Amino acid sequence: MAALGSLSFSSLASSSSSSPKPSSFLATATLRPRFFLCTPFAANMSAASASCSSVSGNAAASAVASVGQDLPDDYEEWTPKPDPRDRRRAGVLLHPTSFRGPYGIGDFGAEAFRFIDWLHQAGCSVWQVLPLVPPGRKANEEGSPYSGQDANCGNTLLISLEELVKDGLLAKAELPQPIDAERVNFAAVADLKDPLIAKAAERLIQSDGELKSQLENFHKDPSISSWLEDAAYFAAIDDSLNTFSWYLWPESLKNRHLAALEEIYQSKKDFIDLFIAQQFLFQRQWQKVRNYAQMKGISIMGDMPIYVGYHSADVWANKKHFLLNRRGFPLEVSGVPPDAFSETGQLWGSPLYDWKAMEKDGFSWWIHRIRRARDLYDEFRIDHFRGFAGFWAVPSEAKVAMDGRWKVGPGKSLFDAIFRSVGNINIIAEDLGVITEDVVQLRKSIGAPGMAVLQFGFGSDAKNPHLPHNHERNQVVYTGTHDNDTIRGWWDTLKNEEKSNVMKYLSISEEDDISWKLIQAALSSVAQTAVIPLQDILRLGVSARMNIPATQFGNWSWRIPSSTSFDHLETEATKLRDLLSTYGRL
Repeated sequence: MAALGSLSFSSLASSSSSSPKPSSFLATATLRPRFFLCTPFAANMSAASASCSSVSGNAAASAVASVGQDLPDDYEEWTPKPDPRDRRRAGVLLHPTSFRGPYGIGDFGAEAFRFIDWLHQAGCSVWQVLPLVPPGRKANEEGSPYSGQDANCGNTLLISLEELVKDGLLAKAELPQPIDAERVNFAAVADLKDPLIAKAAERLIQSDGELKSQLENFHKDPSISSWLEDAAYFAAIDDSLNTFSWYLWPESLKNRHLAALEEIYQSKKDFIDLFIAQQFLFQRQWQKVRNYAQMKGISIMGDMPIYVGYHSADVWANKKHFLLNRRGFPLEVSGVPPDAFSETGQLWGSPLYDWKAMEKDGFSWWIHRIRRARDLYDEFRIDHFRGFAGFWAVPSEAKVAMDGRWKVGPGKSLFDAIFRSVGNINIIAEDLGVITEDVVQLRKSIGAPGMAVLQFGFGSDAKNPHLPHNHERNQVVYTGTHDNDTIRGWWDTLKNEEKSNVMKYLSISEEDDISWKLIQAALSSVAQTAVIPLQDILRLGVSARMNIPATQFGNWSWRIPSSTSFDHLETEATKLRDLLSTYGRL
C-alpha cells in the first residue's frame, strides 16, 4: 500500500466532483479532519460512536438548562471521552526481502512472525512494507518493487519453502542447502527457489482436499480473476517468446486476438495453471502473516506506485487506458523534473495514463487496483501522489526527464469514483518533492495524511515543512524513507552548516547517538503516525541503505545482518517502547 489514512469516505463518495462536500466528520470538525483507526483493537466504531453519544448527550442536557440553573450531581464526571480515532501510534519500515532466512532472501516464514512479535513487544502498531509485487526481471532494475511486471500479483520469491513443507507440498529432504548471503542476489534466489515453488504448485494442482478447494475458490473469486487471468496469459506468452517487451510480440498476441489467446491457452495450459497456483500460495502465506499481525494489534501499511511498468499485463490488457500510439508504443512517459537526486530529473519511463479515457470508463482500472490493495493491506501509501493533481510528462524519445512538462491530472474526480465504488479506504499520500498548492488541496479534500521526513528538515530555514514544529497532526513522520540514506549514513556525509543546524535544533552534541536522537524527534512530533526504518533503530550506516533514487543497480538488496536476531533485540525494543510511552504512542 491506521489512524491517519482511515477517513470515513461514505459521505465524500456522494459528493459531486465539481462541488466537493465535507464528510460527516469533517462537517463537525472543520479545523481538522477526523480519522478511524484500522488497528484491530481501535477499529470498533460502535464503541467510538457510543463514546461520542455519551459526550453529546451530556452537552445536550447542559444546553437545555437555563443560565444560572443547577447542573446534575454528576456534572464533574462529564469529562471529555478519548476518541479512539485520535490515537497516536508508531511503526517500523521493513520490507520482507530484508528478513534473515536460509535461501538468500527474506520470506513469509518464521522470521516474519518473529518480527511481528518484536513489534508488539516494542509497542508498535504499524508495519510498513514496500510494494509486494513481482519485480520486473526485464526492467534493468534488479529487484525493484517499483518496477514490477504486474501491479496486482505477488512476488513469489517471498514464498517460504519451509511453509510449503508444512503444507505437505514439499518434502523436507527436497529443501536446498542453506546459503550464506548478506545481501539479496535476486537472480540467484530465483534460480534456487523458482523450481521448488513450481514443484509445490504442481503438487497442489494434482491434489485433492481442502487446500485444492481453496485454490479453486481463489481462482473463481471475481475480485481475483479480474486481474489474475490477464496476468497468467501475459506470463505464458512472455515465457514462450522471451522478448524484451510485448511491443515485439506478433500482432495477434500483441492485440489480444481471441484465436491467438485460445491457442496460447491450449499450448501453455500447464504454465497458466502453475502461475495461478503460485499466486494462490503467495496469497495464502501472506494472509497468514497479515492475520497474525492483526491479532497482535499491528496494522500493515502497504505501498502502491502510482505508475506501472510498460512490459506488464496491466498495460498489455488495458491499452485504452494508457497514452499509447496506434502501434501500442508510449507517446509520453513518466518522470520528475530536476531535483535533489538528479540535475536532469528522474526519467522513470513508465507509460502515462490516458486520464480522459479512464474517466469515461468510470476509472474502473483504478477501482480494481484499489480493491486489490485493500485485499493485501490494512492501509497503504500511494507513491507520487502529486501525479493525481499535476504530472510530469516526458516525450518517449527524450533522453532526460528535464525535457518534460507539467500536465493536469484527474484530481478529485478519480477519488470520488473510488469512494463510491470501494467505500472506506485508508491511504497515505506521498507528497514529497515539488508540491504545489493543487496537490495540497487535493490531499486535504480527501482527508488523506501527507508525509514529513526529518532528514529533509535542516537544510533551509525555520519554515521548512519537515521540521517538527511545522508538522501537522494529519501526517506521517519519518526519520527517512527507503529512498533516503540511513540516519548514520546521512549524518556522516552532512555538510557542517546543516549538521550545526541539527545539533542546535535537537540540543545535542557530536557525542550524542544521532540515530536515536532523530528517532526521538520523530516520535515527539505532533504527527499522529511515526514510522522508523529498522536500519535506524539498529544504528546502521550507509551500507544498509535500501535505494538510491535515479540509479539502477545495487539497490533493494539490503538484509538484516546475520549477527542480528529479533530474539536478541530486547534492548532496542525496550528503548523504543519507553519513547512511545513518553510521547503517547502506545
